[in-house]
Amino acid sequence: MNNMNKSEVLLILKQLGIRPKKNLGQNFLINKNTVSKIILESHIKITQSILEIGPGLGALTEDLVKKSNQIYAYEIDSVLFSYLSNKFSSYENLKLFNEDILKAKIPLHDLIISNIPYSITGPIFEKVFYNAQPPRGALVIENSIAERLFNKKSYKSFSRITVTFNAFMKPVRKFKISRFDFFPPPKIELALVIVEPRKDIDKLLLSDDGRTFFLKFVAGIMPYKNKNMANTLYYFIKNDKNFTYSKQHIEDFLHENQIKNDKLASFSVDEIVELSSKFFTFINN
Repeated sequence: MNNMNKSEVLLILKQLGIRPKKNLGQNFLINKNTVSKIILESHIKITQSILEIGPGLGALTEDLVKKSNQIYAYEIDSVLFSYLSNKFSSYENLKLFNEDILKAKIPLHDLIISNIPYSITGPIFEKVFYNAQPPRGALVIENSIAERLFNKKSYKSFSRITVTFNAFMKPVRKFKISRFDFFPPPKIELALVIVEPRKDIDKLLLSDDGRTFFLKFVAGIMPYKNKNMANTLYYFIKNDKNFTYSKQHIEDFLHENQIKNDKLASFSVDEIVELSSKFFTFINN
């Protein structure tokens, strides 16, 4: 099998009687050099199991089946699923699922290699990476999101996804990818990011309750990143009807835990993780 170019993709889509669905993020990879770059940077070992999300017409899958003893590929489009099932019918190391990845119970895997649907990048990160044993990853994502993962000290790009992602994962390398390597070309700029699990994931994030609180906490405080910490935490508490703490309670909490009352954006990722852990203990006592 050879990686497909634009003409071949157009022909296959015509034969299948379908058009790329924008709501499913269907942008098909048509540049074999980009495929080779993704595979090369993934550093796949034959014994590693691989997760692929949205294989589409199988541009990446064609190489993955030759590199790994076990690939799990999730394709939500039933027509493409049937096409892939037929195309790769001779490969026993590939297990295809016609499921929504966000609703699926994913088998354990060592590595995720995907051109993921750009509109659900955040939910996919949470599903795949935000757990006690996340995999390595080689992902094509929106470049603006990639910037947020890597530029942890930039006020402009410092965001909810910066904190949550870097609490579990370590961004390693980033490469610009042309949007014209895909058909149809998306309107956004793209990047290939190589990521690996942190070796020191905070113990709060290793429990279901702690992880759930952390994600809720970060989502609740990041809209106030230009506020000082006392105000940030007060607004977080005020927006949750389960809590009735006063501003003085918050200030006492900061003082007792020796937490600076600076603007949230001046805190590092690790400081926010530590803060969430202490605040979790505070509200549960």
